[in-house]
Amino acid sequence: MAKMAVCVGINDYPGSSNDLKGCINDAKAWAELLENHFGFEKGSITILTNAKATKARVLEAVGKMVEAAVSGDVVVFTNSSHGTYIEDTSGDEEAYDEAMCPYDCSENLILDDELREMFSKVKRGVHLTVISDSCHSGSVTRLMEGKEYRKPRFLSPDRIGKATIGNIYKAKSSRKSKHPQSGMKDVLLSGCTSDEYSYDASIGGKYHGAMTYYALEAIAESGYNLTYRELHKLLLGKIREAGYPQTPQLEGKKANKGRKVFE
Repeated sequence: MAKMAVCVGINDYPGSSNDLKGCINDAKAWAELLENHFGFEKGSITILTNAKATKARVLEAVGKMVEAAVSGDVVVFTNSSHGTYIEDTSGDEEAYDEAMCPYDCSENLILDDELREMFSKVKRGVHLTVISDSCHSGSVTRLMEGKEYRKPRFLSPDRIGKATIGNIYKAKSSRKSKHPQSGMKDVLLSGCTSDEYSYDASIGGKYHGAMTYYALEAIAESGYNLTYRELHKLLLGKIREAGYPQTPQLEGKKANKGRKVFE
C-alpha cells in the first residue's frame, strides 16, 4: 500500500493587497504530520507554495498522484489559499462556480469542477482525502475586531483580472462533466459552509488557517488515532470555543467518514 500527498499553501498573491500569512505554514504542517505520524514517505509528499503553486503545477502534481494510485493506496490533497467564485454561464443549477486561487490567479483559477473531474479518475478502492482551508463565499462580512490577526481567505471576483474570467469560461465550455466512481473511498474536510469564510489567523504566536490549526491539534490530542467523524466533531467544538464564525464541513459516505484519518 502506497501513501501519497500534495500539499498546497499560497500566501503571496502578486499585484494584490490580499496576501495571507498562514497558508504555507498549513501546507508544511500537514506534510510533517503525514510523514511523522501516518507512514507517508518524504519523497511521496509534494509541497507547492507561492510561485510553485501555479494552476499548471498544482494540476500536474495532482494528476500524477491520481494516475499512480491503485486500489488500497491512500492519497491526500490539502489546499490552503484564497478561494473565490465566478458567475456561472453554463446553465448549471448553481448561480456561481467556486474556485481555488492559485499563485497565478490573475490569469488562471482552478474551478472546483476541474478538481472534481481530476479526482473522478481515481481508481476504485483508492482512499482519497481532500482538505480545503479556503472559502468561496460571496456574502458581505466584516473583519473580526481585536488585537489578533484574523483575515478571511476569500478573494472577491472584482479583484480578479478579466483575462482570468475569459480563461475560465473557455475551460468550462470544453470540459465534459464526470462523476466519481461509486467505489471511490473519498472524504472532504472543508473550512466552512458556502456562505461563510475560512479564517487566516494568528494563534499561539503562529500564523495558520483556523481550521487547520485546530484540526492538527485535535489529531495530536487523540494520539493520532481517530476517525474523520471524530475529528470533525472535535474540530467543530474547538472552532466554536475559539470564537471563529465558520463551520467546518465533512462530506463523504457514512462508511468513509468512519475511516481512521489518513488510512
